Amino acid sequence: MTSKSAAAAARSTVHGYPRQGQHRELKKAIEGYWKGRVGADALRATAAELRRGNWQQLAGAGIDEVPTGDFSYYDHVLDTSVMVGAIPDRHRAAVAADALDGYFAMARGTQDVAPLEMTKWFDTNYHYLVPELGPDTVFTAGSGKQVAELTEALALGLTARPVLVGPVTYLLLSKPAPGVAADFDPLTLLDRLLPVYAEVLADLRAAGAVWTQLDEPALVQDRSPAVLNSAARAYRDLGALTDRPKLLVASYFDRLGDALPVLAKAPVDGLALDFTGAAAANLGDLAAVGGLPGRRLVAGVVNGRNVWINDFEKSLSTLGTLLGLADRVDVASSCSLLHVPLDASAERDIDPQIARWLAFARQKTSEIATLARGLAQGTDAIAAELAANRADLASRAGSALTRDPAVRARAAAVTDADGRRSQPYTERAAAQRAHLRLPLLPTTTIGSFPQTAELRTARADLRAGRIDGAAYEERIATEIRDVLAFQEKAGIDVLVHGEPERNDMVQYFAEQLTGYLATQHGWVQSYGTRYVRPPILAGDISRPEPMTVRWTRYAQSLTDRPVKGMLTGPVTMLAWSFVRDDQPLGDTARQVALALRDEVGDLEAAGTSVIQVDEPALRETLPLRAADHAAYLAWATEAFRLTTSGIRPDTQIHTHMCYAEFGDIVQAIDDLDADVISLEAARSHMQVARELAAHGYPREAGPGVYDIHSPRIPSTEEATTLLLKGLEAIPAERLWVNPDCGLKTRGWPEVRASLENLVAAAREVRATLPDSVS
Repeated sequence: MTSKSAAAAARSTVHGYPRQGQHRELKKAIEGYWKGRVGADALRATAAELRRGNWQQLAGAGIDEVPTGDFSYYDHVLDTSVMVGAIPDRHRAAVAADALDGYFAMARGTQDVAPLEMTKWFDTNYHYLVPELGPDTVFTAGSGKQVAELTEALALGLTARPVLVGPVTYLLLSKPAPGVAADFDPLTLLDRLLPVYAEVLADLRAAGAVWTQLDEPALVQDRSPAVLNSAARAYRDLGALTDRPKLLVASYFDRLGDALPVLAKAPVDGLALDFTGAAAANLGDLAAVGGLPGRRLVAGVVNGRNVWINDFEKSLSTLGTLLGLADRVDVASSCSLLHVPLDASAERDIDPQIARWLAFARQKTSEIATLARGLAQGTDAIAAELAANRADLASRAGSALTRDPAVRARAAAVTDADGRRSQPYTERAAAQRAHLRLPLLPTTTIGSFPQTAELRTARADLRAGRIDGAAYEERIATEIRDVLAFQEKAGIDVLVHGEPERNDMVQYFAEQLTGYLATQHGWVQSYGTRYVRPPILAGDISRPEPMTVRWTRYAQSLTDRPVKGMLTGPVTMLAWSFVRDDQPLGDTARQVALALRDEVGDLEAAGTSVIQVDEPALRETLPLRAADHAAYLAWATEAFRLTTSGIRPDTQIHTHMCYAEFGDIVQAIDDLDADVISLEAARSHMQVARELAAHGYPREAGPGVYDIHSPRIPSTEEATTLLLKGLEAIPAERLWVNPDCGLKTRGWPEVRASLENLVAAAREVRATLPDSVS
């Protein structure tokens, strides 16, 4: 270790904090604003109150330096686009007329104007809005939000650090604007963007910022020498500014690799690095470049993406090593705490033994403060906390709740043959065509239909005892009848039951599987006002009884058309849960796959001829480094095949993926060996269809023609245009017509109109096809 003064300088901080509030106050206020029930001033007041509460909670937990600028009405990347003036031409009039309404128009679109594309934030389940740039983009500084929030925090007497998306990451996450050549590289705009960042930094310094954080997580991915040179130039120029706060460049989610020496040599004042999971390699890499002499290191030793308690002794060992590599070492979360729920103490229904193992955002801030105190004052100062932590870790390691010998024996007995269908696709396809007798360009939906206020009320009434189980089930049955009747009237070919009984596509299954825990208040932002409650995977997984057969069988009894059985796939069950950190993910995936395999078999036995196993998270869980891709994709695709391979050839297996970049996993999509895949394609104008065609994808596909993440109702003409683009890449005998994703979050009026237009488009295009195609 270095001198005591270096350790004494240790302070605590975080990169960001959950935005929604304890009771999702932000979601309610924003949605009230959209519906005209909440005024703009009231919305802003709610936001200000939530920010103030967050900062005060952080300070009360012992966090020495709070972040500002991480709060957002919708998305922090969209906030960055506003900050640098990168407003798409189609939204400029709306932004000029009303900045707040224009902001939401970029996020959600209007009936006349499409929103920005949305995709996953690295390998998380958070979605960001993709900036649209071109050679004519003119950047202009708008630091009002960042300055105002810093000023609010400083007025509370807090030490505050503004947090911005860094310029290199911002450009790397951008895409060419509509009408711009597809090969346009937004990074060529760096020299145009840096003066805008310089102006924002000057404004923040004038407002009282001592430090400002620039997040560059895109640099933890494999990057070319040209990109690394751009990063070096960016921080050479920003570091050379005289009118600026001290600069802290942050990365997270993985190791920096080749980018670490670039940033270590840059004339910035500190780095924030992740030291958890795969990013633990940053420790050796930092030592290899000679550390950060004379500069600040913010050490992310508390995992900001999972809910398990920290191992204090392991973290203190890492921190002790780091003391010799920097002038000042501060303790932090590995990334923003946006990715975990707010407060584990609110969960009253979790087994007290298991509750000891959990740390949500508030508990993590306490862990960070404890570690900072231990680093600065020595382990004697936190002796009681260390003893309690050791006991909690031992409790989990030795608990019978985490291990089921029968589950482990079954997983160990799996063979390669268990993951292969009995016939190749070409033979299965012929059997399925004869069995299902579908028209060309068959229409379907992804699974869910609107979760109405009446359905949510019924679920709440059941929990509260205001209605009994029989009354609740009759409400569900009524909804299924209505959903089936609408689909038949609209002319949809392959129907769904609408999932009215399901609260969430992962939670619903997790509540019926052993080894999972559900929370009551563990909300995490997925996008905008969409929050989910990821279940917690605490032990070995098995399926005590069928989960979906009853309602699927009931729906099929109401119609002669095929009704899809709907399941969530094993990778998505992991990706949208808080997973175990005490065994390899592939082992857990195999356990989940075997449980789902039993469900697939029971659905088929009950007469279900089409079964959809959704894997929207296959791409988002792809490791950020290419060297790690093959191992991940091997177990991920094996888990899907293990789920779906134990059935007859004439049973059609569908899968679904949405809101991710699919081009680099097309081979893995092929390796799933699903009969039909549906994918998001509307906002990206059928890009995925072209990617499938370029790969030579041999199976059936449904690139979406209806963007369900916007309240817009696509016209028949719009759906027809997208469908014709799809036909340019995928032959008619293999092309399906469907929305981008499930309809759970939409309202019935827009769903009715949109699906009627979708069916009309399919019929119009179908009528133009030559007889020889059919």
